[in-house]
Amino acid sequence: MAQGSNFVDYVKVCCRSGRGGAGSAHLHRDKFTAKGGPDGGDGGRGGHILLKGNAQLWTLLHLKYRKHILAEDGQPGGSALKHGANGKDEVLEVPLGTVARHADTDELLFDITEDGETKVLTAGGRGGLGNWHFKSPTQQTPRFAQPGESGKEEWMILELKVLADVGLVGFPNAGKSTLLSVVSAAKPEIADYPFTTLVPNLGIVSYRDNRSFIMADIPGIIEGASEGKGLGHRFLRHIERNSVLLFMIPADTNRTIAEEYQILLNELIAFNPELKDKPRILAITKSDLLDDELQQEMTKELPDGIPHLFISSVSNKNIQQLKDKIWQTITG
Repeated sequence: MAQGSNFVDYVKVCCRSGRGGAGSAHLHRDKFTAKGGPDGGDGGRGGHILLKGNAQLWTLLHLKYRKHILAEDGQPGGSALKHGANGKDEVLEVPLGTVARHADTDELLFDITEDGETKVLTAGGRGGLGNWHFKSPTQQTPRFAQPGESGKEEWMILELKVLADVGLVGFPNAGKSTLLSVVSAAKPEIADYPFTTLVPNLGIVSYRDNRSFIMADIPGIIEGASEGKGLGHRFLRHIERNSVLLFMIPADTNRTIAEEYQILLNELIAFNPELKDKPRILAITKSDLLDDELQQEMTKELPDGIPHLFISSVSNKNIQQLKDKIWQTITG
């Protein structure tokens, strides 16, 4: 199985909520009462379709083949003011960071960011009112009741945006997976060719005094990613949720570091202009190849206004300092 084939971050589902039960038009009768008043109960609510956050999930794979989600109808009301049973809700568990959108209008409905957080995706129809609601001085025995409200049928898009404290941004081969494997227990696939990382990898990075933060290795950007080239929008959306962006550029890049940084930044801003407001750190990777003199020369050409570090995941050069810098920025 190809790496990442279990990682599904986009599904489109047809949601049909339950119909509300009809109200009852019953008139009270017993052996002592030949012509009693109205005592028809209300119908039950149709079942909702709910989304519920589950911190143990990391993909929408379990929903990929469930194209139609159906909730139960509500039951009709009965005599003696008996309320019909509500239809059973259909609960879809989703990973944290899942966004719900209406497929037809693209309207953003809500996102799920906490474990156990539950929100209504498609509401069930309301139950009809029983005839006792319609009793009045002029109409003491109403022989009618409300029908239940129809459920809704609508297509919804569920999209996962990875939640992490730090997102790693860089072209393929910038050393992102290697850094993640060194600073956390994550075991991303690593090889010396572009696009080894096809899905976001998350790692928990241990910090001083038993503290930790989450780092996401996001698939490498290529020029034109914001226009959908390469893996394009598929992974740029994951960067939107990161608190800090760690730009990673290898010391042996063919361009200057300032040029490569600008291209990466332009791709992010073209995708979502708000990304330019996120805190940024620059790490020049594979710096074990540099001597002090070369490092000083390169420092003169670095982009302005962004804190930088020369690091090497292989020799552990400045890795602790990088963690310190990230922690200061997150807690800033």
